[in-house]
Amino acid sequence: MSGPEPAGDDAERETHILLARIARTLIDAVRELPPPSVPEALCRTCASLVPDVSGLSLSVLGRDASMGFVLCASDEVAAQLAEIQYTLGEGPGTDAVRLRAPVFAADLTRAPDARRWPLFSVQAAKAGAEAVFSLPLTGAAGALGTLDLYRAAAGPLDDDHVRTALLVADALTLAVTALDHASSDSGGVVTWLDGAESDREEIHQATGMLMVQLGVSAEEALLRLRARAFALGSTSLAIAQAIINGSTDIGHE
Repeated sequence: MSGPEPAGDDAERETHILLARIARTLIDAVRELPPPSVPEALCRTCASLVPDVSGLSLSVLGRDASMGFVLCASDEVAAQLAEIQYTLGEGPGTDAVRLRAPVFAADLTRAPDARRWPLFSVQAAKAGAEAVFSLPLTGAAGALGTLDLYRAAAGPLDDDHVRTALLVADALTLAVTALDHASSDSGGVVTWLDGAESDREEIHQATGMLMVQLGVSAEEALLRLRARAFALGSTSLAIAQAIINGSTDIGHE
């Protein structure tokens, strides 16, 4: 006759139950929605689940896993933070994808966080965020994207809030994978991710144009596009759109 299960097993079971509940909450929140409405509903639901943060964004990698894009953001500051990281190529979210591990910056106004991401830290503080917490959405094949949380004031998340945020990130991974598979299995060519990914297609297009104009590699072309965005205090997307419509020409400046 077996004795009582160890307390650790009880805690693990409780964690799995909570994870399943959060994933179900996310899926139920978007199940009957048309594809264009899914990202906003996901973001709104996540914001209701994660305590003690000022806002959040959800970013996912593109189909070829070479370029990320912001799927949704709870507010303008969260959207700016995601775009700043993409434009600069540095920040907690960038590291979280590379490391496939959570990356927390509790105070971007001073070392060590300010020293770790010198450009991002300055721009994030200007945008209205002094703390950023990035959690990877990690699937079987690698990182799918990140859940990025921010606080207007510096300071760490407490242990309970970290645990909740990690569970929401895990649940988001399950929900995003399940929803994308459901969209693909439905027979439609366009999935609920395609609308959000269209912005990054403009950056792909502008990068290709720069490759031809400058005779450089795709990596160099993208670096030049990002550098122009940073120099002008703009975003990569805005500069890409300007290149496409002919209102700026990096190749002749």
